[in-house]
Amino acid sequence: MEANIGKFFESVGNFFTGSEQIPWCERDIIAGCEREVAEAQKGSNDEFFKECLMRLSWSLVHSRHPEDVLRGIAMLEASVSDANSNPLQLRETIYLLAVGYYRSGDYSKSRELVEQCLMIAPAWRQALTLKKMNEDRIKRDGAIGIGIAATAVGLIAGGIAAAVARKK
Repeated sequence: MEANIGKFFESVGNFFTGSEQIPWCERDIIAGCEREVAEAQKGSNDEFFKECLMRLSWSLVHSRHPEDVLRGIAMLEASVSDANSNPLQLRETIYLLAVGYYRSGDYSKSRELVEQCLMIAPAWRQALTLKKMNEDRIKRDGAIGIGIAATAVGLIAGGIAAAVARKK
């Protein structure tokens, strides 16, 4: 457990020092956050419960497991309306949604959400880094798509040329 927590803080540290990666969260951290939410639900004040939910949402969208990421996205989308009263809380919620969509492969939705974050806090380094990661991923995926299309056209043209050559 201590080794996992060490890896967790190392990955968070890497993110803040500028390496272009989003930290990962292990299942035992998620389980701890789930326990914390369950305990907070029993008798804590509403503010503490919301903080516990945000920690759980954070851990879910940073998970390596797609089902956790989707669960985190659903929790965050449900809480966006609650965050409207506090701009910093709204910024955090939207950013975590952007991370979730990035992790789930919906880079255009993630980019759109990052743009909303940057309207609230234009110089926020985490959002700027995620924006660049989204743009790089979209460009890379576009280049791969063009390569696949070009290969398909080449194969079709080659097949037609071979068929024409055979008939002669």
